[in-house]
Amino acid sequence: MHRKLPFFAVILVFACGSLLARAPQQQQAPPPPAQKPVQGGQSIVTNVRLVDILFSVVNHRQRFVTDLEQSDFKVSEDGQAQQIRFFSRQTDLPLRIALLLDTSNSIRERLTFEQDAAVNFLYNVMRPDRDQAFLMTFDQDPDVILDFTNDMDKLRDTIQAQRAGGGTALYEAIMKASDKLAKAPLTKNADPDVRRILVVISDGEDNLSGHTRVDAIEAAQRAGTVMYPVSTSTEWVSPDESNDMAKRMDRKVMKNEGDKVLEAFADETGGRAFFPYHVDDVAQSFQDIGTELRSQYSLAYIPTNGISDGKYRKIKIEIGSRKGLEVRTRKGYYATPPIMITPAGERISGQGQ
Repeated sequence: MHRKLPFFAVILVFACGSLLARAPQQQQAPPPPAQKPVQGGQSIVTNVRLVDILFSVVNHRQRFVTDLEQSDFKVSEDGQAQQIRFFSRQTDLPLRIALLLDTSNSIRERLTFEQDAAVNFLYNVMRPDRDQAFLMTFDQDPDVILDFTNDMDKLRDTIQAQRAGGGTALYEAIMKASDKLAKAPLTKNADPDVRRILVVISDGEDNLSGHTRVDAIEAAQRAGTVMYPVSTSTEWVSPDESNDMAKRMDRKVMKNEGDKVLEAFADETGGRAFFPYHVDDVAQSFQDIGTELRSQYSLAYIPTNGISDGKYRKIKIEIGSRKGLEVRTRKGYYATPPIMITPAGERISGQGQ
């Protein structure tokens, strides 16, 4: 559309389930777009969809590779090649963390392990001047015990005060936590670019939820949340076997059903699942999470299929120039109705995914 105006406006319509954008605020109308003057007094309005993906790359030793360029990557959606329009390295974004602590009867004997693991994570990963976290426990119902805060002492004391009892509604907890992360507080300068992290410390069992695992994964994907589950299923290793290296290697392959559930959550959202033996192993796991969160790339493309039909679109990122590298990212996104951002990539509507 071309018409004479004293100012110029360019609007990009964006709806990707991005890990960087603010999560959707349904039923909220966007404010008027910013305008900029152009030569000849013309105004151009461009109606496109921009899909923004956050990902990391590791080599065969599982070490992060951070020196790649845009030309090294190829991206496809539902098998169709896409043109990368924007590319950057995302190394220091503020974190918004949901910490889910299983307090059901199934982990009663391992609650101390969970509490130590949760506190360990916060002190290894969270930066109080930039990051915020909230604590949710779940047994028969998920409950937000402590809202978003950067007070490390309050988080630690609240975690250590929890007690176990009741059934297990893991999927309900993930859905509720994802919804809360979608509405996470912004930074002091109102920058919507934050990382949404969901850490689940649990045995992966669920016997009470009214929703399915697929529902929980979809909720996390729609909120642009990356999940890092930490399994507490360690009862099959006796204390005197905990330092047996053969047992440690077996732990990587002898996963029970709960472990497989946790692994599925990580795979579908672009995170990683951890299967430690005791809290000493957890410290290294959380250091790895912190390193990964600050060793990532971001790319964006305008999909050839621009229909906002709410359907799931599969994403694949490949590295064409160097062999032996693995890309870690979410499997896809939901093509939900668009939001508006400026040509520079700034969100001007306060909406997004």
